[in-house]
Amino acid sequence: MSWWFIRWALHRAGAEAIHLTPEHRDIPSHVDGIIISGGDDIDQGLYLPDAPEIAPMNPRRDRFEIRALEKLLPTGIPILGICRGAQLLNVVLGGSLHVDLRTLRQRTSNRRMLLPHKTLHIDTNSHLFNILGESQCRINSLHHQAIDRLGEGMLISARDLDNITQAVEDPQHRFRLGVQWHPEYLPLQARQRRLFDELCEAASQ
Repeated sequence: MSWWFIRWALHRAGAEAIHLTPEHRDIPSHVDGIIISGGDDIDQGLYLPDAPEIAPMNPRRDRFEIRALEKLLPTGIPILGICRGAQLLNVVLGGSLHVDLRTLRQRTSNRRMLLPHKTLHIDTNSHLFNILGESQCRINSLHHQAIDRLGEGMLISARDLDNITQAVEDPQHRFRLGVQWHPEYLPLQARQRRLFDELCEAASQ
């Protein structure tokens, strides 16, 4: 379902979307930007070698998207990671994740929700702030993992009320951003649509 919402968001921004899956052998050479979307948990063995498997995973997708990121990161191509995609981007850059957020949440609910019921606090010195245009907004939440140790070059650009990382970015690149929420499921919010607009603008340059 996420793919269709992302495709619609990119279409509204004037971009043509290509759906890439592990069945594809490689990334097409004419791709100008990439979105790593949400989905199953990332294999914990990628960052916690002794961790048990506690949730559904998709190793084939992990391998394919890791290969894609390893190929595209050195090029500086615009990248947007959404939920699982933000986590994978961070892991590929050498970071790690909180395996389960339930014990870390004190002020916010662990319940997953498509509607924007959680509060986001945005660093006013961040690229994300420049895109969304405000220091606080409401977001949805479908994840039980989140970024712990930052990957190389990444900075935290937003947190929730429990101080859990909700967005990361690399200020040395035109557009290298990961968000824990799902902006594609909030198409009626102009500020969330601007994430896709900005990605497409960066990809066109």
